[in-house]
Amino acid sequence: MTVSSGRTGRPPLTEARKAEIRLEIARAAVELFVAQGVSATTGEQIGQAVGVSARTVWRYFPSKESCVRPLFSAGIDVIAARLREWPPGLPLEDLFAPDLATGLFAATGPDGATGSALVRLTRTEPGLRAIWLQTYDEAEPAFARALAERAGLPAGDLRPMIQAAMLNAALRAAVERFAWSPPGTATDATTGEAEVAEALRAALAIAAEGVS
Repeated sequence: MTVSSGRTGRPPLTEARKAEIRLEIARAAVELFVAQGVSATTGEQIGQAVGVSARTVWRYFPSKESCVRPLFSAGIDVIAARLREWPPGLPLEDLFAPDLATGLFAATGPDGATGSALVRLTRTEPGLRAIWLQTYDEAEPAFARALAERAGLPAGDLRPMIQAAMLNAALRAAVERFAWSPPGTATDATTGEAEVAEALRAALAIAAEGVS
């Protein structure tokens, strides 16, 4: 008689599927935070919105505030890749023009009205503020490595580190300025994305004076 020693039950999730679940949880958390506030939102509610248990939520994130982290950090790799490929003489704001035009560059913060509302919450919610600033702390060395590679400099060279710090600060200032300013004349998502794109373009142009 042959005895099977294979494992039974549900197959393990792939890394791609795990990333999808993390993003689903992040989006659900954002919607709940904006709609009812952080303190009123529970892990159970976040899980229910995605169709998973609260235990699953905590398996992926240590706190409810950290659930939004995938949305804040989604654009780090995209920005770093573009910096590595930055052709000499091309204005920094033009390097990111395709991302600005499609709204993808707002990956330093979520897109649209909900994303702006979330960034506004980082001003009053310490837990969200910590995640927001931590994302930028993680982005800076990634940008520095990309700029160093572009210039053929060692990863620890001071010049790309300073350039990355300037770029990082410009991006955060632009997103926060847009999100924290009084509501403007934007009446739809397209207009709102155009406004944040313009704020980012202006910030990149200013940063480029010290980065190029």
